[in-house]
Amino acid sequence: MKKKQEFIGTVIDVDFPNKANVDVDGERVIVKNLIPGQKVRGVITKKRSGKYLGRLFEVLEKSPTEQEAPCKVFGECGGCLYQSLPYEEQLKLKENQVTKMLEDVVGPLESRYEGIIHSPMEFNYRNKMEYSFGDSVKDGPLTLGMHKRGSTYDITDASNCHIVHPDYNKVVDYTVKYFRNLEITYYHKRTHEGFLRYLIIRRGENTDEMMVNLVTSSQLDFDLSEWVDGIKELFTSKKCSLKLVSIIHTLNNTVADAVKPDSSKVLYGRDFYYETLVGLKFKVSAFSFFQTNTKGAEELYKVVREYVGDTKDMTVFDLYSGTGTITQLLAPVAKKAVGVEIVKEAVDAAWNNAKLNKLDNCEFIAGDVLNVLDNLEDKPNMIILDPPRDGIHPKALPKIIDYGVKKIVYVSCKPTSLARDLAVFKSRGYEVEKIKLVDMFPHTPHVETVVRLRRVNP
Repeated sequence: MKKKQEFIGTVIDVDFPNKANVDVDGERVIVKNLIPGQKVRGVITKKRSGKYLGRLFEVLEKSPTEQEAPCKVFGECGGCLYQSLPYEEQLKLKENQVTKMLEDVVGPLESRYEGIIHSPMEFNYRNKMEYSFGDSVKDGPLTLGMHKRGSTYDITDASNCHIVHPDYNKVVDYTVKYFRNLEITYYHKRTHEGFLRYLIIRRGENTDEMMVNLVTSSQLDFDLSEWVDGIKELFTSKKCSLKLVSIIHTLNNTVADAVKPDSSKVLYGRDFYYETLVGLKFKVSAFSFFQTNTKGAEELYKVVREYVGDTKDMTVFDLYSGTGTITQLLAPVAKKAVGVEIVKEAVDAAWNNAKLNKLDNCEFIAGDVLNVLDNLEDKPNMIILDPPRDGIHPKALPKIIDYGVKKIVYVSCKPTSLARDLAVFKSRGYEVEKIKLVDMFPHTPHVETVVRLRRVNP
């Protein structure tokens, strides 16, 4: 096969996160965002390291396992890849991807693999959504939603999203119509001109409290009071069922396509909402990290607590601790729990939440794990790792291993990073005892993996 050659083939399987292996007359072509069993037509785009890469033209035949997706913009929206698969098929696909990857590193999993826990909620599970203002076609009407799949600029309407609470859709629908009628401009990435940038909606799954955060540039001095009154009216008129506790206006003038707040102002209510999780209470601010699937997070932390086991009279390190959920979860059953997190705002939130939960044997340290470990006086008896998607810094990993703790629990949101790090642990005398998956992100390729490691060679 050659570059620009068209092909027809069948998807054999999909490697994490979305790389489908298409069989074309015995040759393998890698194409993104497909489902096993589909018959597709595409074109070869390049050959790299002996592998053919392709781009999809069309799906000729659906997979035998596919069903009609409930979302009207499925396939166009860049969010849900697997919504046309029954949920049980999604779980099987994720299991196969992760176990195959880990077996290549640690050998046959056999009894060590303990299965996958499904999300308690298949739909309406996301407690945070970040919508972008833009247009669906160049110079088209104002749109508020998600990026179209494969597009940097085009936005697809998200006013009927199925993975959020229905109240989100009502707020989105009102907001886009309000600003569209006034012909308020959105921020253009190419010219860096315009006002409207993002709408971020968050809620407490267990408290029903909602926060609405409008993110704009400072290029227009616009009175938002009428928009605020309209949002409030949705809730007072009972069109929305949740409890509106916060409306915030954030200024963001960075040229990057990301929310990097310069300042925030409370337009209504307070600057946080409450959420409860595994018996703990949390104040969640506009930009603090919190698991996006609350009910799924409860299942995840049950597994973590099970894998950690007895911590009586132990000092536990929770590295990459975020807002300190795991740290606070373990504090009541440990001598001391120490959380390390690079984001200072998250550490501040962790201290506040520990006070809220009346925990006095927690310590939270702001800094990069790579550097903080050099200065810690405490020595851990056990270590919990919950790093970001890129995994543990290669220079931090030896420092963690050098503590020589008997047990380590590793929580990963990206199995490729986990597999890389497990290879290092294995070379340094640790073996994998247990593995369990927790699906926190139905209809997407993502899944959480929890691994318990045991030191076998000093």
